[in-house]
Amino acid sequence: MRGLCLILPSLILAAASMTGCRHAGAGAGDDNDSIGKLPDTLRVGTLYSPTSYFIYREEKMGYDYDLISGFGKDKDIVIDLKVAPSLAALIEMVDSGDVDVAAYEIPITAEYRGRVIPCGPENITHQVLVQPKSRGEDHITDVTQLVGREIYVEKDSKYQHRLNNLNEELGGGIIIHTVAEDTLITEDLIEMVSNGKIPLTVVDSDIAQLNKTYYNSLDIGMEISFPQRSSWGVATDKQWLADSIDNWLADSEPKNTQARLLKRYFELSKENPVNNIDLSRGKISPYDHLFRKYAPQIDWDWRILASQGYTESHFDSNVVSWAGARGIMQIMPRTATAYGLPSSKITDPEANIRTAVAILKDLDKSLKKHVADPEERRKFILAAYNSGIAHIYDAIALAKKYGKNPQVWSGNVEEALMMKANPEYYNDPVCKYGYFRGKQTTQYVIKVLDFYERCQRQVAL
Repeated sequence: MRGLCLILPSLILAAASMTGCRHAGAGAGDDNDSIGKLPDTLRVGTLYSPTSYFIYREEKMGYDYDLISGFGKDKDIVIDLKVAPSLAALIEMVDSGDVDVAAYEIPITAEYRGRVIPCGPENITHQVLVQPKSRGEDHITDVTQLVGREIYVEKDSKYQHRLNNLNEELGGGIIIHTVAEDTLITEDLIEMVSNGKIPLTVVDSDIAQLNKTYYNSLDIGMEISFPQRSSWGVATDKQWLADSIDNWLADSEPKNTQARLLKRYFELSKENPVNNIDLSRGKISPYDHLFRKYAPQIDWDWRILASQGYTESHFDSNVVSWAGARGIMQIMPRTATAYGLPSSKITDPEANIRTAVAILKDLDKSLKKHVADPEERRKFILAAYNSGIAHIYDAIALAKKYGKNPQVWSGNVEEALMMKANPEYYNDPVCKYGYFRGKQTTQYVIKVLDFYERCQRQVAL
């Protein structure tokens, strides 16, 4: 995972002014017909990652994916997406002509310059220290303050190598702990800093910025490495394609689109704020009558449905998530359309809840052949509503392969879903839908069921 125009304070540029990098031969007035005609279908290679491309609630997403899709839409060409298992494989796909462009952050280094022409958004990242927000004496503002501090990083990673070099430069004293990649990955270490389990870690600034949208208690402002430039790439015989992409990204509307995407993926908070609710009057929400009305359609206790609404939106019918989900039950616009819910009605409480119940009913039908027990299946349904059923199918397959019970959620499929944040597992042949940040979904199920327990104690059926 590489940088996505996330430049830390010393080099930061306003997102709205970010432009694609300019390359030799790319004049602003060039006409596509004079430098090479774009094909009707553009074959695009990328990698699954939390930054470039992933699937969430059955929708394709990711900064690079959305940006290259914008190029295809503006040029009226079809984007044919191919996902590579590694950066080396992606470069080979470009070399061999299997794809026309790699929409993924390829480091601009001597190693890659001879194999691809950089184009599109030029992005700059640094390795940064991840530490808790603090204004006291424990707050680190200079690398010399790392002496005597404990830092946890992935074993044999570039972060470990950078810390080893920095330790030598400082004359020793940094206490470097390494963890095996099959035990913990970068995202796990960031979470552990956030909850106080470890004091410090080091990651790329784009990864840090993305994770800060989940854990706002982090400070990621201190750089500890030189900048690394990266960009998309095309084959060395396709300068005209690089020019076409660069010329497109230099226009004002694509630049505005890029700024919106940067904000969506790297700035908008994905935290679900705590909003304690008083159940002492025997009421959960202003919409209890609607939950009571529609829950029987799926044979659920209406308080579970209300608990899901609370976890999704805290009963705010106008809230819009970072991913674009809307209304009390946070329905994605494309899903709403598929269920016959017009965009003008998506935030209407009754229409939103009614459509959510229809979605839950279909999820139950799809999962019935995988999980026989209705009570157990409800946990799978809640998870699938949050993540999209595709990732739950992957998690069931992983559970089967790695000796877990595929019909039990807690400690089994739940753990398999979290494995999908690790390349070792989301690139496994049994996984069909790639990377997923499973921790958010597993926590979602816990939150719904915990709130439901409260409702059972305080609110009559």
